[in-house]
Amino acid sequence: MHPNPAFRQTPADRNLAFARSRSFGTLVVNAETGPLLSHIPFRLAEDGASVEIHLVRSNPIVPLLPARAVLSVTGPEGYVSPDWYGLPDQVPTWNYVAVHLRGRLELMPEGELRGVLDRLSAQFEALLLPKTPWTAEKMTPGTMDRMMRMILPCRLHVDEVNGTWKLGQNKPEPARLGAADGLEAAGLAPEAAALAALMRDL
Repeated sequence: MHPNPAFRQTPADRNLAFARSRSFGTLVVNAETGPLLSHIPFRLAEDGASVEIHLVRSNPIVPLLPARAVLSVTGPEGYVSPDWYGLPDQVPTWNYVAVHLRGRLELMPEGELRGVLDRLSAQFEALLLPKTPWTAEKMTPGTMDRMMRMILPCRLHVDEVNGTWKLGQNKPEPARLGAADGLEAAGLAPEAAALAALMRDL
């Protein structure tokens, strides 16, 4: 998380809403050889107190559980040229949004795996409406069971939520808006328009 408090004033509920809207992040657990990372989709509980995920049995994180973990969720990001501020003596920077969910990661009973998978797929299928949602019932009998034998359900019990919303809050409003315009016009980042919108909406 960025140390400047200007970028860390976002309330926990907005950080959680952002994490839920992305629902994909990097899971980090410490091992003796160094940090282990897995890039995973996830389902954040409505109250923000827990996260459901699944890991492949062969994932090196699995033998370490239960363990402290961080789920890092990143969003729009992009390079900001000092020319866009319209102010002298500025330097290049990078604007971005990132939320970290910290807590205790543990294995769930294997009998809960199907529910975890069904809830996760339903979450993402709902974004595709009016397409008829995909469900596991569309699979050939026995196929889902065979595939589930390769993965395990896990739950992260969230006890800390931190967010960095580095959007030019430390600049005068005209400079911040000028940077938003420049960022969007340049279109270098895949989500430049989304980042520019966040910079304007402070």
